[in-house]
Amino acid sequence: MKENNTDFKSTVLSESVFKTEKIASAIGHNLRGGEVIILKGDLGSGKTAFVRGLVRGSGSLDFVSSPSFVIRNDYQTARNIIAHFDFYRLDDPGILSSSLQELLGDNHYIIVIEWGDIVSDLLPRKTMIIEFSSLSSNKRKLDLTYDKALSYLVGGLN
Repeated sequence: MKENNTDFKSTVLSESVFKTEKIASAIGHNLRGGEVIILKGDLGSGKTAFVRGLVRGSGSLDFVSSPSFVIRNDYQTARNIIAHFDFYRLDDPGILSSSLQELLGDNHYIIVIEWGDIVSDLLPRKTMIIEFSSLSSNKRKLDLTYDKALSYLVGGLN
């Protein structure tokens, strides 16, 4: 994944898990298919809560859980599948990198990756990166970096 100075950046503050889910829901509502979203942040910073909101915003009622032990969970939406990867427990993606490559560019999938540094060289330029920072026990700062082509995802964020 390559970054340069044409990236757009925005910051959103969340005062609660509910607000984090609401922010993600707005982004989920704008998903078209084929997007790649990387979630960065410490354990407990709100990444799984974000995915829960993203899935709800996309119209899915699937139960969302962290894929830390199973590596990947899929959530069915009306038009797409959200493939949620968590590479926290891995030092090397191994065979999973070929599984991920098969999904990249398939507009039927939306790919969300936690702890994605080990696959960053596989990811397309048009990837949204969301960095979570804990400001207090409930308050989070979400820094979004994205290519202009993905600016439709942030429409409706307050």
